[in-house]
Amino acid sequence: MKPVLAGVDGCRAGWIAVYGPAGEKPGIGTFASFGGLLEALPGDAIVAVDMPIGLPGRISSGGRGPEQAVRPHLGQRQSSVFSIPSRSAVHAPDYRAACAAALATSDPPRKVSRQAFNLFPKIREIDALMTRELEGRVFEVHPELAFWRLNGGQAMALPKKIRNRVNPAGMAERRTLLAGLGFAVDVLEEKPPRGAATDDLLDACACYMIALRLAEGTARPFPDPPLTTEAGARMAIWA
Repeated sequence: MKPVLAGVDGCRAGWIAVYGPAGEKPGIGTFASFGGLLEALPGDAIVAVDMPIGLPGRISSGGRGPEQAVRPHLGQRQSSVFSIPSRSAVHAPDYRAACAAALATSDPPRKVSRQAFNLFPKIREIDALMTRELEGRVFEVHPELAFWRLNGGQAMALPKKIRNRVNPAGMAERRTLLAGLGFAVDVLEEKPPRGAATDDLLDACACYMIALRLAEGTARPFPDPPLTTEAGARMAIWA
């Protein structure tokens, strides 16, 4: 039986997923919660999600180990990899408290960027759900590292956004790469569902391709072997 794969990215609607049995044309859907997404998939589906998984108690320069491990591969695209702070900062009730917690649990002391802070609600969603069982089929990925892997170990030449607006040339570069790997062109060119943007859809498609690599056993973690938090949770970005 073909494994069901899902590539997932956060979006304004909650989560956008590109999903379906391996080797078949995937569908596209949005879900208000990550838990709802998991419930909509078979219990053995392999999920590759663009969101940090595994929050340590303390952070060194450059964020968690996975962020430090992937940036050297991404050249000009490395700015897309945000430094995620400690668990206490991610679970803080507001930005001021998050900065205070981050300062107290980082070396050298570092506050939280607004971009990273905006991810915290979704990080907390996954963090609340993760179990040892889910670690066997829910994996952290990053779209730009996914494109790097799919592009033969070369970072994408063009940014997907310029000044927070979608860059058509960057989108075309990514569509061409995915189509060349056999991804369904009509899915790549489909209008995103309400509450999701074009870059969200293409990122989810790239995540889907890493889910396929995970199913085939060819995906690799960054760092290798994966790190673990103080509580024993896995920390790695897969590609």
